[in-house]
Amino acid sequence: MQATKSISRTRPLSAADLEPVIAIDKAASGVSRRGYFEKRLKAATDNPRDYVFVGAFEEEALSGFAFAKINQGEFGKPGWNASLDAIGVQQKHGLHGVGKQLLNEVEKILRHKGVALLTSQLDWAQWNVLSFLAHEGFGPAPRVILTRNTAALRQILEDAEEKAEIDYSSPVGDSQNALSRDRIPVRTMEESDLAKIISIDAANYGSRRQDYFARKQEENLNQSGVRVSLVAERDGFPIGFIMARVDFGEFGRASAEAVMDTVGVDPGFQNDGVGHALMATLIMNLQSLQVESVRTEIDWNDTNLIGYLGAMGFAPAQRIPLQRQL
Repeated sequence: MQATKSISRTRPLSAADLEPVIAIDKAASGVSRRGYFEKRLKAATDNPRDYVFVGAFEEEALSGFAFAKINQGEFGKPGWNASLDAIGVQQKHGLHGVGKQLLNEVEKILRHKGVALLTSQLDWAQWNVLSFLAHEGFGPAPRVILTRNTAALRQILEDAEEKAEIDYSSPVGDSQNALSRDRIPVRTMEESDLAKIISIDAANYGSRRQDYFARKQEENLNQSGVRVSLVAERDGFPIGFIMARVDFGEFGRASAEAVMDTVGVDPGFQNDGVGHALMATLIMNLQSLQVESVRTEIDWNDTNLIGYLGAMGFAPAQRIPLQRQL
């Protein structure tokens, strides 16, 4: 890949830069992600402390852009990090040069914000971006990316429902065969659920992460394309949750893939089918939206969570998790 000289000017992106961002991304990916970039740019400009969003300009023309989102500890992971969600450069420039300048600007801003770790994840076939990030000091991250097809769990549940009908009236039957999403009410998450979500997470991980869940709830309920986050209840009281999001894709349609950020069950109700009910409802809802798969990323040694997700039909994705210490 031929290097180009550095573009002399970088600045934060604004709403006026949306169309050039979409055009650069479409030229690289082959599809328009207008809905995604509309949501992401609005979220970034509305909440600048949570994002880094920069563009490189040659005179007044956008030559490239980069988006990073500041996170705190999915699934109980301590500390602050940032994820490089999107980087794009006009094809005539290539990644080296403009891409390097953008990445340096992102890192400078993150250091100023006190963030010490930058992560990303790529499809294994994105060899050009993978090569660029490796050249810029990224290496494998101790994380596992898992995915599942939204159609698979539906068949499992249909089989379970046939078995459960025999003993449906008895709560002491074989709970593994009972249709958990019928026994345990699951509803769409609301803003008022935040305090209980924080309490459930603290009971599992030992600390209260108010800022993390406030940010994540805002992102999943108000900044994503469709509300798909869920809460499980017992007697009207929240006992578990899943936070997930679906962005808009081409022409405003729901994207083909959903992202699940975190899941939690009150310790007093674990091994009672709550996690199964939440996942069953999430998959059913995603399927009705014609979303084809759901993806998540967790620590490689979180064996309990990996075991739960494996039982729910998740398997390793063809994506590579990366990180770079700043």
